[in-house]
Amino acid sequence: MSATSSTFRALRHHNYRLWAGADIISVTGTWMQVLGLNWLILTITGSATSVGVSLVVQALPTLLLGMWGGALADRLPTRPVVIAAQLAQAALAVALAVIAYTGADDVAPIYGVALLSGIVGALGGPSLGRFGAEVVPPDDLPNAMALGSILSSGARILGMSLAGVLLPFTGDGGLFVINAATFFAVVAAVLAMRREEFHPLAAAGRQPGAVLAGLKYVLRTPWLLVVLGLWFVSGSVGRNFQVTMAAMSAGPLGTGVAGYGLLSTVFAVGTVLGGFLAASRPALTVRLLLITAFLIGVAQALSGLMPELWSFAALMLPIAAGAVTVDTTVNARAQLDSPEPMRGRIIAALSIVSAGAGALGGPLLGWLSDTFGPDVALEAGGVSCVAAALLAAVALTRLSGRTIRQSVRLRPRLEQA
Repeated sequence: MSATSSTFRALRHHNYRLWAGADIISVTGTWMQVLGLNWLILTITGSATSVGVSLVVQALPTLLLGMWGGALADRLPTRPVVIAAQLAQAALAVALAVIAYTGADDVAPIYGVALLSGIVGALGGPSLGRFGAEVVPPDDLPNAMALGSILSSGARILGMSLAGVLLPFTGDGGLFVINAATFFAVVAAVLAMRREEFHPLAAAGRQPGAVLAGLKYVLRTPWLLVVLGLWFVSGSVGRNFQVTMAAMSAGPLGTGVAGYGLLSTVFAVGTVLGGFLAASRPALTVRLLLITAFLIGVAQALSGLMPELWSFAALMLPIAAGAVTVDTTVNARAQLDSPEPMRGRIIAALSIVSAGAGALGGPLLGWLSDTFGPDVALEAGGVSCVAAALLAAVALTRLSGRTIRQSVRLRPRLEQA
């Protein structure tokens, strides 16, 4: 198999091609709505803090209800849940359009829709992730995840660009209507998939305490706890570059909005490159995770020392690529190395860690930037990521050694039995 065909091997599957096409359309619409929603709130309130509140309101249900969504995903058929969630999100996008077109002067209804959208995402997101794992064979799942990162990064750039162009003509409401329509593209793709080409995962039976069982599994699986801990540190103080890039542009680099726009573009390009890097790998291993997390931590610490825009941007490119590789590897290993009946709850745990890291990291890096300067914030975050990678490597090495010693002690008993 050539390198090119290996990079795109998940696209050999009919169902994944439909899923990938729907993903591009849906993510593009989502980012169009993100821009429109932020602009609408800013127009009504004139406060950037109000925009931040909307993000917290939307993320909160994932922290509180995510494991319930995971338990539902492990027990219920994923296809109807995915369709129901898409239709619900379409209805909420239409509700936002109505609010925008009626000239609302209060953000309370907008926050209400954001909260409902977060609830739908928390309950339906694990089913969406589990369904995405069923459209390809297990061996091609890491590649499908990496390609998904490429598509999501490209669709984000496309969505933000289209929103910027269309906003003066359609208004916020028009962007919400377009997003509502994209959810029907996902529904159409799901309905057009070939049932005989699915790779269904083993489901969990109806049982009391499914949520608690999921939490116990995570807490009693040491290697998973170590990986999630590393991911949390990396995601909180090492991945919130929207905060630090803006602060560096306004502060030490002195480049203003133009510099921030350039850095955002460079970072977006880096995420696409990272997706290709992950997709081209024959396997996404824990070793790759540890090495990449260590290197991007070093690069982040060095970025705080960069005196010019060009040198800072040069480091943003590999940092962004590495961040996507880390994210894809964590998702692949957490899912593939856990029991299939637990897959939805594992996806929910990943979502909870990601949401918690974002909720903590953004304000923390903002405070560090305001108090000590964005360069110090980057250096402190980078050093923290390096330390987390080294500690994770030591912990996983010890766990691996303990597993080997246990297997050696148990082997004579097994042979006697």
